[in-house]
Amino acid sequence: MTTEAPVIEEKQTVKKKFKEPKKYNVVVMNDNFTPMEFVIAMLMTIFKHDQNRAVDITLKIHNDGSAVAGSYSHEIAEQKSADAIKMARSHGHPLLVKVD
Repeated sequence: MTTEAPVIEEKQTVKKKFKEPKKYNVVVMNDNFTPMEFVIAMLMTIFKHDQNRAVDITLKIHNDGSAVAGSYSHEIAEQKSADAIKMARSHGHPLLVKVD
């Protein structure tokens, strides 16, 4: 008669650590040529801000020289920046937008 030791099952838990992708800020720069009304419309159209938030951001751009329009993954930030610049140029405005 042979006696076998009981089989002990070990449970291992694997914890996967997922990092959120880095966010990039889309920064709108102030200039002396682009009308504030256009900036408000651009913030509402491209960045999907409501009118009150768009006005607040526009005033910050005007008073501080720049403001963050939104924070996104790199690809989306680049696309929003390009869309904002394209919209400005199509209306004859020299608005500067950068991804930071």
